[in-house]
Amino acid sequence: MQKGKIKIDDLITTIISGIEEVKGLEINLLDLRGIENTVCDYFIICNGTSNTHVNAIVNSIQKIVSKTLKDKPWHVEGSENGEWVLLDYVNVVVHVFQKATREYYDIESLWGDAKVTHISQA
Repeated sequence: MQKGKIKIDDLITTIISGIEEVKGLEINLLDLRGIENTVCDYFIICNGTSNTHVNAIVNSIQKIVSKTLKDKPWHVEGSENGEWVLLDYVNVVVHVFQKATREYYDIESLWGDAKVTHISQA
């Protein structure tokens, strides 16, 4: 599946590179394609250690996706407080949390039927 001319796999790889570039933590890729009535095909979920770190992760993702794929998110939400920032790339939605906020909302459990891939970090 493609978004415009960008391959979804390339978008996912580039987003994950942006997260890893600034040491985002606990990166999970949720494949939602097997679940009915979802708003997108994939969630990428990670967390940072502070609002500054969360915003650095978000900025890194936007910068590397823009530079590599010439794409930008359709919508960004939550960057004012840096506790939970959502980047909507239409078929891929990125959730960048602070750890406590991630644990509270526990998106991975809410989407328990999704196929989860844990991204190993160096």
